[in-house]
Amino acid sequence: MAAAEEHDSSTETLQTAAEEEEAKTFKDLGVTDVLCEACDQLGWAKPTKIQIEAIPLALQGRDIIGLAETGSGKTGAFALPILNALLQTPQRLFALVLTPTRELAFQISEQFEALGSSIGVQCAVIVGGIDSMSQSLALAKKPHIVIATPGRLIDHLENTKGFNLRALKYLVMDEADRILNMDFETEVDKILKVIPRDRKTFLFSATMTKKVQKLQRAALKNPVKCAVSSKYQTVEKLQQYYLFIPSKFKDTYLVYILNELAGNSFMIFCSTCNNTQRTALLLRNLGFTAIPLHGQMSQSKRLGSLNKFKAKARSILLATDVASRGLDIPHVDVVVNFDIPTHSKDYIHRVGRTARAGRSGKAITFVTQYDVELFQRIEHLIGKKLPVFPTQDEEVMMLTERVNEAQRFARMELREHGEKKKRKREDAGDDDDTEGAIGVRNKVAGGKMKKRKGR
Repeated sequence: MAAAEEHDSSTETLQTAAEEEEAKTFKDLGVTDVLCEACDQLGWAKPTKIQIEAIPLALQGRDIIGLAETGSGKTGAFALPILNALLQTPQRLFALVLTPTRELAFQISEQFEALGSSIGVQCAVIVGGIDSMSQSLALAKKPHIVIATPGRLIDHLENTKGFNLRALKYLVMDEADRILNMDFETEVDKILKVIPRDRKTFLFSATMTKKVQKLQRAALKNPVKCAVSSKYQTVEKLQQYYLFIPSKFKDTYLVYILNELAGNSFMIFCSTCNNTQRTALLLRNLGFTAIPLHGQMSQSKRLGSLNKFKAKARSILLATDVASRGLDIPHVDVVVNFDIPTHSKDYIHRVGRTARAGRSGKAITFVTQYDVELFQRIEHLIGKKLPVFPTQDEEVMMLTERVNEAQRFARMELREHGEKKKRKREDAGDDDDTEGAIGVRNKVAGGKMKKRKGR
């Protein structure tokens, strides 16, 4: 990571390089002892670059725009100053953290609770897909920190009696560019209207877009910009490749790569929920332990999928872009862009799921005849020409027959699944995750699954 600490001339920065060199521990940054101990227990030996830049300024009470690549410790950069301030002036409903996705909200909540466990910090996660009533009860207890997706928060502000954010001291927008890209603009405007003007605001984002600049003008007072990487970049230890293949052989090449790199854990990104589900069924029919994660699954299934993958009970997670931001799963070895992302910036976030916290990782992007322009945009954005991932084409073609058969079964299962869902609308059973993928797989020639009974 070239430490290109570039700062806008319009926004001042208060920390010299010399001071930065000296500040090696959280204590040096001004974090109180209790929280330094919590960092030790979490295994955070020393602050990351964004933390070194942002924490001292946040402790001085400045508004902050934090630009840092994914996996760089952004959550710690806003959680520590907030908990520090909460210790000095304890109050309920002290801080609000807005995030674009539900999974990210749960992850931020875990970090707040881990850091604040010794001081009894209470958090409430307010996201869609979960029963409103239990959330209302959690809010009635007036937690210190509320972590929410914008839509559901508005819902509670309008409908939950006695809940308001008039005493709020801190507002954080994490992955601000994505919050605005998912068109939460009207919700964010509404939220800004009902919280105090006299508050501290932290805006964190991996990429600075026009919408984020607009939001910065609306929500921040005299902010300081902490940029750890001024140009879009991917981590140095990440090996990035591409594969140019005819679109009808994408499935076959995917199976080839999973076989070639067997023993690694994979995240495979697809562009639609349907394709995610189809590919998961296809891989299961061939004996891979694959699990899907997409927006059409219920929230409990999504968390279930994620936890199985985190616990290494499954080695392949197939996901839509719902999982491309902020999720910290330490052991992802390989990211495969099965469908190329339409927005080049999403590429940075997707491949940021691997090579986290100093480890190495691989990213392989499938480029079909229809994706050439999108791929060139990605190369232009990251300023690199990617090498081709080496494959043995004749070996790939040997897999075609088995893959075609598995494709046929996957389509049948998807159809059956769709019909079942229609019949069982009111009785939404446990078939959302298709974990039990309807006993078809045993019929697939040479499927490895037969041996694997006790799953």
